[in-house]
Amino acid sequence: MLPTFYQTHLQKQLTHAQFMLLTILLDIIQSEKQVRLERLARVFPYPITTESRRRKLQRFLDIPQLTIALIWFPLIAYWLTTYCSVGQSLSIAIDRSQWGCINLFTIALIWQKRAIPLYWCLLPKLGNSNLQEQTLALQQVLPLLKEYKVIVLGDREFCSVDLGSWLKTMGVSFCLRLKKNYCLETENLIWQRLDQLGVVPGTSLYFQGVRVRKTRPVVGFDIACKWKRNYQGLKVKDAWFILTDLGSLPVAISAYKQRMGIEEMFRDCKTGGYNLEGSGLRGERLIKMILLMAIVYTRAIFQGTEIQKKQVQKYLSRHKDKRQKYRRRSTFGVGLDGEQWVNYLEQYSLEVQELMKLTRNKRRFYQQGIRAATLIRSSF
Repeated sequence: MLPTFYQTHLQKQLTHAQFMLLTILLDIIQSEKQVRLERLARVFPYPITTESRRRKLQRFLDIPQLTIALIWFPLIAYWLTTYCSVGQSLSIAIDRSQWGCINLFTIALIWQKRAIPLYWCLLPKLGNSNLQEQTLALQQVLPLLKEYKVIVLGDREFCSVDLGSWLKTMGVSFCLRLKKNYCLETENLIWQRLDQLGVVPGTSLYFQGVRVRKTRPVVGFDIACKWKRNYQGLKVKDAWFILTDLGSLPVAISAYKQRMGIEEMFRDCKTGGYNLEGSGLRGERLIKMILLMAIVYTRAIFQGTEIQKKQVQKYLSRHKDKRQKYRRRSTFGVGLDGEQWVNYLEQYSLEVQELMKLTRNKRRFYQQGIRAATLIRSSF
């Protein structure tokens, strides 16, 4: 079930028939973990032929109301108001994902080692994005975040010096990874490539207020350099050279590490989750299918966050071992598992009652579990 605000907002933007169809379609996407139109049409519960169901879904994806500005941005504004304090520091990551002839540019808010998509668009070409495409996309998102301190995170693709200069004029902080062939001025008129600074595994450096890029040099940037040490046979291939304005090495490295959340989001939405690459859609229909996927994705995160607040996640995932670095299950996974668990409890309620009667000495634990299921159900 959609959160109450999602329902209220969507009912304002869609007709009653469109809202009903959307509700069913979102539930199917979540249960099937699939956004391939052919698959959705085969299981869509409507008493018409499969081909007619497929065309019905295609027509639904063509309705003009399904846009990021009308549907998604108000939901993001609600999310920020609910979970973030004014003036809070928020990290947003920019990245690109390419498969086949599709080149998708995405901006996402880092949230609990995952990311929530804020804006996405299809690039008209394959390969890297350019500065104009990056700034146009960021201009769509930054007004939503004007009440917060924003840090933009990007990898080596994002022509870091030019983008960093633009972000500086916008009053936005940044951590943008540089390619190792960039040069910085270590002394007056003495330039060195980043990979010749002597950074080796286990070492780090921080340069403050230096000139960067020998051709068309730019002044006033900091560069954080860090090469993670080798540990138990694990070797890190390259050092990090990060263009930033955050003022210190630990802060810059800590901020840039959060960028990996967008990689986890892509994994959830692609082969590790909704199989976006297999959707078979192009153009505006693909953009709108991503919108539907973003709604169910954030719904699961919303539910997982509420479940963790109620401290009943132990009924859905095992505790993290002290020796483990990462949690066994993400907030997204907890939300998915919670919905499935309570649905199965309802589906097999008679059988579960019979099983509980066979071990009456465990009644106290069963009562705690039933109460936990009630709390989890109230999160939906």
